[in-house]
Amino acid sequence: METKAQVLTIAGSDSGGGAGIQADLKTFQELGVFGCSAITAVTAQNTQGVHGIYPMDRQAVKEQIDAIGRDFDIRALKTGMLFDAGIIEETAQGIKRYGFEQLVIDPVMIAKGGASLLQQQAVEAITSLLVPLASIITPNIPEAETLSGIDITDDVSRRKAAEAILSLGASSVIIKGGHSTDPDVAEDFYMDQQGMVILLRSERLQTQQTHGTGCTFSAALTAELGKGKPVEEALFTAKEFIQSALAHPLGIGHGHGPTHHAAYKESKEKEVVHLVRESSDLFSHGYDKRRY
Repeated sequence: METKAQVLTIAGSDSGGGAGIQADLKTFQELGVFGCSAITAVTAQNTQGVHGIYPMDRQAVKEQIDAIGRDFDIRALKTGMLFDAGIIEETAQGIKRYGFEQLVIDPVMIAKGGASLLQQQAVEAITSLLVPLASIITPNIPEAETLSGIDITDDVSRRKAAEAILSLGASSVIIKGGHSTDPDVAEDFYMDQQGMVILLRSERLQTQQTHGTGCTFSAALTAELGKGKPVEEALFTAKEFIQSALAHPLGIGHGHGPTHHAAYKESKEKEVVHLVRESSDLFSHGYDKRRY
């Protein structure tokens, strides 16, 4: 019997179930991989905001990573909320200690409600210790601005920000377009160290059911990489997965509700939006992939 691919998430717990470890494990399950976890912090959180953050002792993070590393064949992993420099350092050391590959970094900094999820001094730790280990880093626009020091206002500044992040040592970066000002399209910009660019476009959906989108997208990407999918295919599946999760809202909670993690499998026709299907055609025929 073929063993399921085993993947790992190192992130914070969301008591509301829409983001963090909970979102990651739900996504892993939906995409057919076995998910392990190392919890970096416990949050008192719901759709209306973060009401408390209780970071784990770095030794507790180390022991969780050691327990996973000694027993499981981790094919890919992702990091989410790491909170402080000590946890980031412990995470980076653990990744190197066990030779984990296919690292996806979701540089979680700010919650949907505006609460800071990363201490300021930890930004330097991420850029110096963790980013050089990354196969791909998945910032949204505000996170990409923080990491690169560049204000993203157009395609040119977005490209410059991507180049700046790549200069930190990551193998590739995808700057997500959810925070862009385009009223119709959410466009994600992927670039790697070889200069290949991929644009992934989808219809912008007008919804408040967006809690955990970044966690879910990066978890889907991790799952697909863990299954051995090429990065281009993994990116598209992750894009389709999160678009489906947004297109079929659950309507849970009174604030920024969680995305619908089961929608990708539940939707019989797998019909997301026209632009995603069009993007699939472009994708398979080599369009929107350029080398500079």
